Amino acid sequence: MRGRIAFGLVGLLVFFSCKKDPVVGDAYAYDPTPYQFEIPTNLGWSSFPVPIDNPTTVAGVALGKKLFFDPILSANNTQSCASCHANTSSFSDPNRFSIGAFGQVGNRQGMPLFNLAWTDKYNLTPHKYFWDGGANDLERQAIGPIMNPIEMSNKNLFDVVARLQNHPEYPGLFRKAFGSDSISSVKLAKAIAQYERTLISGNSNYDKAERRQRLRTQSEINGMIIFSTEKGDCFHCHGNLSSPFFTDFAFHNNGLDEVQADSGLYRITGKSEDIGKFKTPSLRNLSFTAPYMHDGRFKTLMEVIEFYNSGTKNSPTVDPMISKTFDHGGLNLTPQEKIDLLNFLLSLNDSSFVSNPLLIP
Repeated sequence: MRGRIAFGLVGLLVFFSCKKDPVVGDAYAYDPTPYQFEIPTNLGWSSFPVPIDNPTTVAGVALGKKLFFDPILSANNTQSCASCHANTSSFSDPNRFSIGAFGQVGNRQGMPLFNLAWTDKYNLTPHKYFWDGGANDLERQAIGPIMNPIEMSNKNLFDVVARLQNHPEYPGLFRKAFGSDSISSVKLAKAIAQYERTLISGNSNYDKAERRQRLRTQSEINGMIIFSTEKGDCFHCHGNLSSPFFTDFAFHNNGLDEVQADSGLYRITGKSEDIGKFKTPSLRNLSFTAPYMHDGRFKTLMEVIEFYNSGTKNSPTVDPMISKTFDHGGLNLTPQEKIDLLNFLLSLNDSSFVSNPLLIP
């Protein structure tokens, strides 16, 4: 969910075990069948690292999916992970700021959740997940919002585990996934992370064109040239066309403000050079992930394009790729060039991902 996670609390990824429930039926027998990822082959897509202590299994993914959509994880049983990460919004929040279990309003927009697992391959720093890099692996990313006072509002993980342990079905599902019906916070985090690793998006019109399944329009071609050259400067942070992810998995100050109301990565590292830096989001599925930026300040893609064209602001930590345009008054794209860039970005939408029935219960 959102990046407001105090990971001093989430260092509590220790086992909180309860007594085993009575033996359940054979339907819940331990099943370590590996999950087979469907990874697109175009543009050099490759596998991603999976933790040795959390192999992805069919039973683990099924459990993680059920947990992701279950409000039992919130303190008052009203909010699930999916409440702020809707599949129809490419697993992001369509609201500017997500609303917590007790009506609390955060100050960041819920990031989309897809192609997350490649972060572990291309970002080798301790700061990988959330807008501010507050989690260094998917398991901690998965458990963090459960303890966040603005999100799911649990005071401790004992209560969460107890609710799951006393549930009529979860002990059996944990046994099927992990070999024991004794539930723990570690297993909870592992199951959700397994499910999140299956959220893979790579079937947009752009991908189909790369696979020679369609022809690009001339406007898309023009926009792709703008994206991948100094004309638009998009590729510096969102990757060149040799990468299918459209993010560098890193953190940048993209010139939103002169004074940073939200310190971003600095909140985690305490380093002054990180003030105002936020994780680069992928440009895939933009039609489904509005509003835009870490604080959801822009409602439309054209607003975003206009911001980079002429609205960026200077500050001590602004990215050099942004500041180099200040002397020229911005990118100076023409109205048609803005439309062309927009059409290229729209070609990155993967409608099959947001409507995939296999990703929801």
